[in-house]
Amino acid sequence: MIAWSLKSRERQTAMYTLYDRLADQSQFLIGVELVTTRGTITDRQAVDSRSFATQLVHSSEIDWVSITDNAGGNPQLSPMALGKPILYAEKDVIIHLSCKDFNRHGLESQAWELSSEGFHNILALSGDYPAAGYHGHAKPVFDVDSVGLLTMLDEMNRGLSRPKIGRKSPSKTIQATNFCAGAVATNFKRHENEVMPQLFKLEKKIECGAKFIIAQIGFDARKSHELACYLQRRNLGHVPLVGNVFLLSRPAARFFHKKAIPGVVVSDRLLEECEHQAKGSDRGARYFKELAAKQMAIFRGLGFAGGYLGGVHRIVDVHEILDIESSFSSDDWKQFARELQYPEPDEFYYFSQDRETKLADPARLNEAYEESLRSRQSNHNVTFRYRMSKLVHDWAFTPGRRLYEWGKSIYGSSKNTKQGPPLLRIVEHASKAALFGCRDCGDCSLPDIAFLCPESQCAKNQRNGPCGGTRDGKCEVEEFECIWGRAYDRLKAEGREQQLLDHAPAIQDQSLRGTSSWANTLLGRDHAAAKKKGVESPSDTAAPDNSKSTQSTKPHAPL
Repeated sequence: MIAWSLKSRERQTAMYTLYDRLADQSQFLIGVELVTTRGTITDRQAVDSRSFATQLVHSSEIDWVSITDNAGGNPQLSPMALGKPILYAEKDVIIHLSCKDFNRHGLESQAWELSSEGFHNILALSGDYPAAGYHGHAKPVFDVDSVGLLTMLDEMNRGLSRPKIGRKSPSKTIQATNFCAGAVATNFKRHENEVMPQLFKLEKKIECGAKFIIAQIGFDARKSHELACYLQRRNLGHVPLVGNVFLLSRPAARFFHKKAIPGVVVSDRLLEECEHQAKGSDRGARYFKELAAKQMAIFRGLGFAGGYLGGVHRIVDVHEILDIESSFSSDDWKQFARELQYPEPDEFYYFSQDRETKLADPARLNEAYEESLRSRQSNHNVTFRYRMSKLVHDWAFTPGRRLYEWGKSIYGSSKNTKQGPPLLRIVEHASKAALFGCRDCGDCSLPDIAFLCPESQCAKNQRNGPCGGTRDGKCEVEEFECIWGRAYDRLKAEGREQQLLDHAPAIQDQSLRGTSSWANTLLGRDHAAAKKKGVESPSDTAAPDNSKSTQSTKPHAPL
């Protein structure tokens, strides 16, 4: 098995890679999602999944198979168990790797195993919050998020440095991997302060190593077009974008309508249509397949790199959807795009709508949004506490200022440089706990998130932008407003919203927990130290030449 695995890996490396094919604009690739099941590989459901996988392997119409990692937060069979037979049959495989169940060591270990077995295509995900399982809900990990995982995979591709064990031990670089890492993006959100942070995070993911993007499930062609137009606007059109096609059914539509799957929305109007069609003699089977085929045709017409088909469990359904799509004429997708628009009430759009196509007009920003950029009005998230926190931080922690240099001297000369002077430590802990719900992590992200604490106010401790699971602006786990939406509102009122993710990828150092974050900031020990010291970022070496225009320091200027 090992010898066969190594041979397969050599063939995969030498072959025309999946990324090459996605980047080839003359092709439109079809991928199918394979959802793993709970139980052993010999369990009945797993056997059915393996049978489906075998059929996908032998289908010439399918270009790759994408295998989920504990989808929906449920404990399930490792994607590698289903992926090996597919890989050995020389069909491209994308393995989902999420951050909810492993810390960074576990993720690195998983990545080494994947590379050793010949799996090079990885979809990096923050992951769904754990659902009920053995003895209730598991404790989530989220040691890093999708941005942190992409950063790690990118460094592994360049040769990860092995930490020194002693003073005399030489530094070593581990053999470089050959991962093609992708990421998920969504703009299928209702509010501006949900959509814009998602778009900023999309850029951050690409900056940190994402080579392709798979869109989230959505049922609004205008929003899909907006995502493609936004990438073009930001000079990121070279990054392959894959559209997400989901085979609905009445139960699935009802399930999505309840927002049971974070980030996936079926609007009232679409649910009403699904309910109506499901009353037919075939329970809407033909309608739902035609709907999926129309989505596929729209993505092909919009110039996406491919379509990603989910919600299917039988090869006959896959072929029927593709056959229906092939029966359409070359321009039918334009009419489908006008029809297949099921937004939520008052949903935010970045671009204006083209009167003829009913899609996005990339030459014009949405008028209401453009007006808001001029007015810069405050809302309930721009509080007195925020303004004072920002003022104090600017005074005390801006290099070169007198208070900063004074504090650096005090903490550097204290008996315990990890805690600082006892009185200041008491003041720090008490004030931050009262103002921000501080958990004393020692590696503070307050300045990165407009003085909102990700440990106490984010269920997933997201430090590099929002996850994709908000529901109408609220956390998928708790009934409070997403901190990244709140941070966006605060920065937008000051004309600084484009700086939301300017900070270096925040990968929290757990060795600092329980120490003074003031000391760690002043003495250059926290995650921000890399940026202050000018440490090379992944994009400085890994991005293509034209990616220099995608750096987050470049303003997102209106037209």
